[in-house]
Amino acid sequence: MSSTSAAPAAKPPMREALVAAAFQLFLERGYEQTTVDDIVALAGVGRRSFFRYFPSKEDVVFPDHERCLADMTAFLAASDKEHEPVRRACDAARLVLGMYAENPSFSVQRYRLTKQVPGLRAYELSVVWRYERALAEYLRGRFTGRPDGTLRADVIAAAVVAAHNNALRSWLRSDGLGDAGAAVDHALGYVQKTFGRAAEPARAPVFISPAPEGYPDDVVVLVSRRDAPLWRVVQELETALGRA
Repeated sequence: MSSTSAAPAAKPPMREALVAAAFQLFLERGYEQTTVDDIVALAGVGRRSFFRYFPSKEDVVFPDHERCLADMTAFLAASDKEHEPVRRACDAARLVLGMYAENPSFSVQRYRLTKQVPGLRAYELSVVWRYERALAEYLRGRFTGRPDGTLRADVIAAAVVAAHNNALRSWLRSDGLGDAGAAVDHALGYVQKTFGRAAEPARAPVFISPAPEGYPDDVVVLVSRRDAPLWRVVQELETALGRA
């Protein structure tokens, strides 16, 4: 009876191997005491291989943010006028949660490490700002022509990021226990309730009636609330005339 030996386990891809080696050393020695040379030695590769994947030691702590930012940008670019803009921005933020939830233990380790190292905290803030900028640029495009459109876009983008991060960090502080998705949905729901379409002023009522006797047939009589903003009146009129 012949015996067969088990096939050796496949090595992880080099990128993942570098991340794993880096975090092993960060936990054992500390972030500041670990060098790129230490990381590549443990991973069994050369320095050139490290810098092929990561521009700096800081980048190995946040290996997936570039991909996630690209995914968010593509998601927002694929939007159309049928998408309610605040809800769409909130859905884009959920892509970031998905990145963290893919590997809870790694995300918790990174959160703890970032809290301990001021340089990493500053790096993380710069990444968060890039997410916020992507959301703001999308919302500015959707609010073009509205009063305070740029202000509204920037405020909503900041609110989306703040709500998402509040729920995300609560989940990370709990060591990744519980339902992160439910927590983020609750936080983003608050943003949608505050800034979404349902939170906007009541739509100005528009009534189209036949032209009074003696006037041309194409005269339109419009009745609107006194406090309705002009852009809303125009929007309702265009809708009533079938031009929206």
